[in-house]
Amino acid sequence: MKALVLAGGTGTRLRPFSHSMPKQLIPIANKPVLEHVLSGIKDLGVTEIGLIVGDREPDIVDALGDGAGLGLSLTYLRQDAPRGLAHAVQVARGFLGDDDFVMYLGDNMLPDGVVEAAEQFRTHRPAAQVVVQKVADPRAFGVAELDAEGRVTRLVEKPQEPRSDLAMIGVYFFTSAVHEAVDSIEPSARGELEITDAVQWLVARGSEVRATEYTGYWKDTGRVEDVLDCNRQLLDQLVRSVDGEVDEESVLIGPVSVAPGARIVRSFIEGPAVIGPGSVIEDSNVGPHTSIGGDVTLSSTHISYSIALDGASVSGVHAVHGSVIGRSAAVSSGDLVTRRHRLVVGDHTRIEVAA
Repeated sequence: MKALVLAGGTGTRLRPFSHSMPKQLIPIANKPVLEHVLSGIKDLGVTEIGLIVGDREPDIVDALGDGAGLGLSLTYLRQDAPRGLAHAVQVARGFLGDDDFVMYLGDNMLPDGVVEAAEQFRTHRPAAQVVVQKVADPRAFGVAELDAEGRVTRLVEKPQEPRSDLAMIGVYFFTSAVHEAVDSIEPSARGELEITDAVQWLVARGSEVRATEYTGYWKDTGRVEDVLDCNRQLLDQLVRSVDGEVDEESVLIGPVSVAPGARIVRSFIEGPAVIGPGSVIEDSNVGPHTSIGGDVTLSSTHISYSIALDGASVSGVHAVHGSVIGRSAAVSSGDLVTRRHRLVVGDHTRIEVAA
């Protein structure tokens, strides 16, 4: 089995960060979303992966290389414009050949993994298998209707009167039968070749299409709020590890990870929290569910439930909460700031917070 990962989206909902980096490289618990995705695919025993990329290809190549460092073999496949998930399958036709494959959206986080779904696919080998999850409002999703044995009888995109609460969540398993399907459908009203239409084409022609329900945590990391929530979820699994330098006046409580080369000086850190390599935390308070990247400087700052990306610095701001500070951004205050601030600061941006 091979894998096809879609990493060509522009991430308009994640601006300003997606102006300067692909949304799939936003770090969660100090590791890019795309690395989390690739790790989950590796857990399926799949190491040959095609990455659908767009204009941000150089950034992704720079971050992942050929995949050898992750124990993977990566092939980059250029999609000239976002023309739909089924179009991505067409782009990857030469890479996929006639092999079975799993297709995975590159900004989806499923930390509990889809090993069970992969095993079911390998056992039954239907033409297609979709991964679904029960949702409160199916009208916002592609919805799968199933029979009593888990076979898909119909797929409906954003139904106004849904007959099922099972939403497709961006992971699909296919045999080579899907290639005829994607070549047979027409673009949708929005001008894209929809994978939902391709799977429905298989259903309509009597091919076996099955569904596996995923009951774990799932998040589309398309908004800042989603990134922070996902960061919280992953940090809740953190194991304490202190490899950096912590002075005698500092206090670390609970699951805190301090990377080699980091320094904690006269500071209080309450986990779960992760401090990246080369970072300096001085006279500061780091609260739960906070990820501090590499080479970050915090001085006289109180930060919680937030993410500071590599090279950021925050000084004199005592109530940063629910915030994302971009790469090499600088946040400071001339006076002591005590009221709570929610900051979304893009890469290489300098701001001064008013008291």
